[in-house]
Amino acid sequence: MILAVDVGNTQTVLGLFDGDTLEGHWRISTETMLTADELRVQIGGLLALDGCAWADVERLVIASVVPALTLAYEEVAERATALAPMVVGPGIKTGIAIRYDNPHEVGADRIVNAVAVFEAYGGPAIVVDFGTATTLDVIADDGAYLGGAIAPGVETSAEALFRRAARLASVDLEPPDRVIGRNTRESVQAGLLLGEAVMVDGLVRRAWSELGGPCEVVATGGLAERMAELCETIGHVDADLTLRGLSLIYRRNV
Repeated sequence: MILAVDVGNTQTVLGLFDGDTLEGHWRISTETMLTADELRVQIGGLLALDGCAWADVERLVIASVVPALTLAYEEVAERATALAPMVVGPGIKTGIAIRYDNPHEVGADRIVNAVAVFEAYGGPAIVVDFGTATTLDVIADDGAYLGGAIAPGVETSAEALFRRAARLASVDLEPPDRVIGRNTRESVQAGLLLGEAVMVDGLVRRAWSELGGPCEVVATGGLAERMAELCETIGHVDADLTLRGLSLIYRRNV
């Protein structure tokens, strides 16, 4: 079996694949100070939850935006599987063209999402990833990655707001019933969540205009389920999109 690892700035998602079947998946906090030994023990515990062990893992495939942890996961992979992991980056076959001014600037997770969405939904298509940043990535009708937009994620915006506004206390990120908040809690929730939804819809509609018409819009990321309900333009939620993209890329390189 193959262990796919998507290392994000805030959370890391892991998926265990038997062929193209996702047998188990887990979401953990990204802790940049963890050592390879600590990661190996942590992941071993997650595997055990589903009745598996490191002995069942043939190889790792990794997409990471945290360089320090990329090195740690590479060490984990070599110790646990006796094979270097497949790390998404230069030299890896993705099966799609990258029409970005500097392809090396594109985060690995964004390319992986593009691979997965084109395989599942065709093109043109748009991926909205709700994570530390809210990213919008556009895929052409031939599957090429065109680029997109990057904005602060909901939780990132909330942390900045509560840190800089002394009189505002933290609130749960639950959607309010109305945009006209009747108290501070509702007002903050409206601004953060409904404001994020309006921003996403606005970016998607502008992208549609540049593409020449509407296309499929797929949401993924930790807040995808919650935010998709508030957005008018999102047609699908696919929580495992990045993991499936990693599995696809692995199979294209073996």
